[in-house]
Amino acid sequence: MQIQDSVVLVTGANRGIGAEFVRQLTARGARTVYAAARNVASIEAAPGVVPIALDVTDQARIAELAATLGDVSIVVNNAGIAPTVDFLTGDLDEIRRTVETNAYGPLMIARAFAESLRRAGGGALLNVLSVASFVSFPGAESYSMSKATAWSVTDGLRLALAPQGTQVLGLHMGLVDTDMASWSDAAKSSPAAIVTAALDGLESGATEVLADDTARAVKPGLALDPATRYADLLPA
Repeated sequence: MQIQDSVVLVTGANRGIGAEFVRQLTARGARTVYAAARNVASIEAAPGVVPIALDVTDQARIAELAATLGDVSIVVNNAGIAPTVDFLTGDLDEIRRTVETNAYGPLMIARAFAESLRRAGGGALLNVLSVASFVSFPGAESYSMSKATAWSVTDGLRLALAPQGTQVLGLHMGLVDTDMASWSDAAKSSPAAIVTAALDGLESGATEVLADDTARAVKPGLALDPATRYADLLPA
């Protein structure tokens, strides 16, 4: 998918990976970047960047934007949340909110903007996923659940949008140096490196980008028995 002269919608565009997508898309020649977020006050002003107020769980607002922004040729589903919720005793509504934001949000955005992508000759849809799409982590089970669902949503959209020629790309990575991962002191990739890998993949026609060593190391483990995959975490 060519970024030069494209019109792009980026969700969760006010910080972290989303803000970096906005910066790099404009640098690569996107004509317009609709930078969508619940809080648009922190979106950096730049030529061609249009801040858009959006909560990706608000179906009515999504429909309103799709009717208004009919020239979108690339959608970047980046918005996401990662609350800490005990998987056995925590608030089910909070787990539900995580899945609705991280999985249903991208699905609703894709459904609403599918016609705009079709008019653009197919266009492209880029879903920001995670290595948590592949495996679960202690303390982050609800986040992993949401991202695994989002990975399946991405595959489903790949099939559903294929007849109109839409490129669907899933982006997977480990920890990234953003507010969302500030709880960890482990090594992290920079947002710039992740977004560069994603946009390089988009422009090359890729359907999946494993953007760092963590994602590239973890995905082959899907072929292993869970007892082996989680050997360090399960009782002997």
